[in-house]
Amino acid sequence: MKYLTRLALAGVAAIGFAAAAHAQVLSFSTPPQGSVWNTMASVISGQARGSADMRLVVQPYGGNAQMMQAVDEGLAEFSLNDVNDVITAVSGTGEYDTPMPNLRVVARVNPFPVGLYVKESSGLSHVSELAGRSVPSGWDAFPIARSHISAILAAGGLSWDDVDQVPVPELIRGSDDMASGRVDSAFFAVGGPKVAEIDAAVNGVRFLAVEANDETLASIRQVRPAFYFSEVTPAPVRVGVPEPMMFVTWDNVLVAGAHVPDAQVQALLAVLFDEREAIAGAYPPLGALNLETAYKQYPGVEYHPGAASFFEERGVAMTTD
Repeated sequence: MKYLTRLALAGVAAIGFAAAAHAQVLSFSTPPQGSVWNTMASVISGQARGSADMRLVVQPYGGNAQMMQAVDEGLAEFSLNDVNDVITAVSGTGEYDTPMPNLRVVARVNPFPVGLYVKESSGLSHVSELAGRSVPSGWDAFPIARSHISAILAAGGLSWDDVDQVPVPELIRGSDDMASGRVDSAFFAVGGPKVAEIDAAVNGVRFLAVEANDETLASIRQVRPAFYFSEVTPAPVRVGVPEPMMFVTWDNVLVAGAHVPDAQVQALLAVLFDEREAIAGAYPPLGALNLETAYKQYPGVEYHPGAASFFEERGVAMTTD
């Protein structure tokens, strides 16, 4: 399986190298189209092409492991990911059996609230009500979801033993299976385009509420140390959020490979923060971009030296909380 993955990645690299004969093409590795990270990368890449003349393209992969492998092995330059997943990838723990030492954090992009959502017609409103109901499991092509759903269930006072586990391979299929009735709930990030698509298809969806308190905070941090709770308020882009709700959240980070020159990292950071209004106009969740909170310390990962220099030049000190 690993051999096939490497072969596929090598094929993508060959295409990139051919294009580089004319001009250097940089790539953004992401999950499949329809995912939040793919959408975010597409918006950022489009802005980089338009305002900084960067030849940046988006390359979808089957899941986190493949997209992190592409960056680690120098087959892609940038990616977006949950900082927890980057930490485990670098150390070769969790879902990663081989360390990926060439991953570097570039910036904290935004808080990333995630949840389980259901059809409005189900009558469910809280995660605790999923006891005895079906929840997507397995996630062979998107294993990061296992820890996220574990935390969401814990925040509802449940464990995997309390629910009916229905295997799904990845995000998009999981939502489609919920729409078809194969599974009662689906997992996605708040603001994901797929959630809006399913909402229209089934005449309404809603995210399930969790209990956010000291006890459940301790529970979710046993799953991943960088999880926390954040409040999300209703907005047109936040389909399925009918009132202010608390969500399991992580910090979404921009990642680069150690092979990426400092100048390219700095050029992309300049686009992110100097063109923030245009980027947020194209995708409102990216309005959370904040230069003052983008340089945050995380355990077990290093910042790209180009990013460290960028923040130093902008007078931004590293934060620790």
